[in-house]
Amino acid sequence: MSLPFVLASASPARKRLLQQAGIDPIAHPSDFDESQVQLTDPAELVNVLAEQKALATMRSLWENRGDLQLVGYGRLFSRTPGLILGCDSVLSLNGEIYGKPANAADAIARWQQMRGQVGELYTGHALLVPYSEQGMLMPSATLVRAQVTRVFFAEVSDRQIEAYVATGEPLVCAGCFALEGRGSWLVEKIEGCHTNVIGLSMPLLRRMMAEVGYDVIDFWKK
Repeated sequence: MSLPFVLASASPARKRLLQQAGIDPIAHPSDFDESQVQLTDPAELVNVLAEQKALATMRSLWENRGDLQLVGYGRLFSRTPGLILGCDSVLSLNGEIYGKPANAADAIARWQQMRGQVGELYTGHALLVPYSEQGMLMPSATLVRAQVTRVFFAEVSDRQIEAYVATGEPLVCAGCFALEGRGSWLVEKIEGCHTNVIGLSMPLLRRMMAEVGYDVIDFWKK
């Protein structure tokens, strides 16, 4: 049986990336209030948010451990617990930091700024190794890393922007686009890790897992 891997995120794109790579994560989104964190450096921002989300999920898991042990979380509270991953992504463009657009009008205005420009997509990754001791769940190891990918946006028309926003896809995406969806038509090229743009950097995650003493194949679905 594979080790449990908890994804502290509601992102279907992140869950799908892991599933396609052989890991079937337990999705347990955090309830962390992102508005508590006000930072102007994008790498620092995504790292802090990713770590706080992972910690919030860990606390929630422990507080609800009685019920959760019945639905597959049992080994999280043992000496071989598995891992908890928190993530956060933002787009940096011309010195401004952008997360998900507030609404359709915001998304249209954002794309009118983004077209023909080059942005940087930052994703923070926080990996926790939880263990239970003295009546609480704690991280025995915590790694936090950011990955950045440069995104070259196409010179798209207002009509294309409005049609794209009307699909609803950019409204739920950091950076206002989904590289794995219709947003791929609106991107000329990227420089760097492509899965980072989708929600998490698989190469970075593999290295982080190794750094805390785990082999990625230990989490492959069997």
